Amino acid sequence: MNELQDRIAQFRKMANDDPDNELGHYRLGQLLMEAGQHADAARSFRRTLELSPEFSKVYQFLGSCLIQLGKREEAVVVLKEGFAVADQRGDNIPRDEIVKLLVGLGEPAPSSKRTSAGARSDAGGGFRCQRPGCASGAHALQLAKPPMNDELGRKIQASVCADCWEYWLRNMSIKVINEMRLDLSDEKSVEIYDQIMRETLGLT
Repeated sequence: MNELQDRIAQFRKMANDDPDNELGHYRLGQLLMEAGQHADAARSFRRTLELSPEFSKVYQFLGSCLIQLGKREEAVVVLKEGFAVADQRGDNIPRDEIVKLLVGLGEPAPSSKRTSAGARSDAGGGFRCQRPGCASGAHALQLAKPPMNDELGRKIQASVCADCWEYWLRNMSIKVINEMRLDLSDEKSVEIYDQIMRETLGLT
């Protein structure tokens, strides 16, 4: 089994052990898409959206899978819905990628519904969290200090909001240790834990 298949097996186990873990389904979908398993990836992304319907990046990935599967009309519906979500949240990168996919399908580029005043308010406003699926968007609260006194801790403070760090620390990290049966005294287990933490927090 190669490294990609190992990662797929890890996240499939996480998604199966905790069916309500949207990040487990999201990462599984990404890995399946990377492996060219677009039908299975689409199922994972659909489950992610059931759990987290404002996770704008997932609409982009689901639309891409549907295009690969030859389901153009379904892809257009998903991508237009994703554009509206990303536009409303101010998630500019997935919004722009969705526009590219729609134009590539021969659809007109949708127009932003956000007012210029609203866009200026977002630009000058709160901290933007980089964790995929963060509910706070551009209005998150930044950590007061790095959670660890090293480069990774500083990166977390610069990229991840206080709520998402708390979500990882109090909820996801325990699930990862239990569901992956990790022994943090073992070097390989620590490596797996750190990799999943980075992927969960959007640091990869």
